[in-house]
Amino acid sequence: MIPYIIQTVVFQLFFLVIYDAFLKKETFFNYNRFYLLITTVLSLIIPFIKIDGFKNVVSDNFIIALPEVFIGQKRIIENNAASLISNSTATSMPLWEIVMYSGMAVAGIIFLYKFIEIVALIINNPKIYEGNFTLVTLLKSTVAFSFFNYIFLGELIDTKDKDAILKHEHIHAKEKHSLDLLFFEFLRIIFWFNPLVYMYQQKIMTVHEFIADANAIKKQNKQHYYQNLLSQVFETKNVSFINPFFKQSLIKKRIVMLSKSKSKQVNLFKYALLVPIILGMLIYTSCSENSKSVDENSAINEEVTTEIIEKIKAVKNQIQIQGDINETEERGLGLLTQIMKESELNPELVKSVNDYNAMSPKTELVKKISAVFDEIQIHGELSDADVKAIKGLLVLTNENGLNDPFFSDVLNDVDIPFGIIDEVPVFPGCESLTNNEERKKCMSRNISDHVNKNFNIKLANTLNLTGRQRINVIFKIDNQGNITGVKSRAPHPELEAEAIRVIKTLPKMIPGEHQGKKVNVPYSLPIIFEIDEGKL
Repeated sequence: MIPYIIQTVVFQLFFLVIYDAFLKKETFFNYNRFYLLITTVLSLIIPFIKIDGFKNVVSDNFIIALPEVFIGQKRIIENNAASLISNSTATSMPLWEIVMYSGMAVAGIIFLYKFIEIVALIINNPKIYEGNFTLVTLLKSTVAFSFFNYIFLGELIDTKDKDAILKHEHIHAKEKHSLDLLFFEFLRIIFWFNPLVYMYQQKIMTVHEFIADANAIKKQNKQHYYQNLLSQVFETKNVSFINPFFKQSLIKKRIVMLSKSKSKQVNLFKYALLVPIILGMLIYTSCSENSKSVDENSAINEEVTTEIIEKIKAVKNQIQIQGDINETEERGLGLLTQIMKESELNPELVKSVNDYNAMSPKTELVKKISAVFDEIQIHGELSDADVKAIKGLLVLTNENGLNDPFFSDVLNDVDIPFGIIDEVPVFPGCESLTNNEERKKCMSRNISDHVNKNFNIKLANTLNLTGRQRINVIFKIDNQGNITGVKSRAPHPELEAEAIRVIKTLPKMIPGEHQGKKVNVPYSLPIIFEIDEGKL
């Protein structure tokens, strides 16, 4: 819930900045109205949209990400539903939820009170029906405003001004401006704590006035309309979902906008800014979970690195993003293989590498391969870690690389990405399943059961834990089927140690295979420890 609210607020802020910077001063009032409405809706729904195609921007096929394992409160729920029902009344609601719902209740009551005020004005005052509109005469008042098809005019308003006001308010009613304001009013109830919703409502109310003014002056003298605006200050009902004719804070803006020349049609292209903005937001929401997982695993997997190793990682990541390589990119990897296999660099090979680096234009992958060549030339001699990293890349990109004796020294260390592996590791008892997807599901189910049965949930008492604790674990199933390289990250060292202990007790697996060879396969496992406070 909280991540959703944060994303919504950030998106709304971004949309409003774009509006104020590029669109607010344009005279495309109907486009601005549409922009404010559509961006509000988009800010609410984009956080829910996850487009699988965008996830490839941040590749996640190197480590097999297992589904979250829930232990603690979730485990109690699954094993003893009846007990949960009997104790449900003792479960307290988090303070932030109490505050949020209380605020919504107060905002709802305020809205209801204002709405009842409007209904009372309709019931208690004389009405005249004019086609689709209802004119309500407010006794002993100078108020002027509209709400849907009801136009409210105070009886004390000067007769010569009523015609201009009616034309203005007819536009509000005809354009259904009250629907826009009610939409934001309901958002103000739900998101009462978000100041940007109030800003949105004020901006669209201003646009409404510009639209009504622009249409009203078509049928009367513009100068007379200015004088009408400046000559009197009417009472204004302090209701955020009506369209008042006079509002002191808007008069200056309305006159300025009425005096302004129409915007050039070429300025409509400014609205095209929405396309890259929305695309960027969709990429962010689609990849945010993925990125979080990658960041967490990177934090766990703290290994010594060098410039060459970083360049090799960049090449590997680019290959994963692309999913395939072209002939030019393959030639670069072939040159890198020759460099590694030859004890001395011959002049022809040096020339080929220099020609490759000088070629233009370059794809992203060619640029990254060239960066590896440059780094090798700078360093001259490669460390054992550098050689191992380069071989770890080339064994995956060379045809039949796992069967090439040159790479035999790294076969026990190289991790095979899940996206290319021929056969995934198999949990004992899942051998009879026919394809990788079924075996992966069987693996996930058995690992989840194993963690639930073996994790010491009494640590919640020992460590005085409350709420939800997230534990991130990475491990490998090596080419012998053993669990190796187990690392974890958690809020408490004891939870990290317990997660490592439990994963290490997993049974020996049937190792994964690629190109007929047993290989190492990396995994990540998030464990959610839900503390049942009633049991502490």
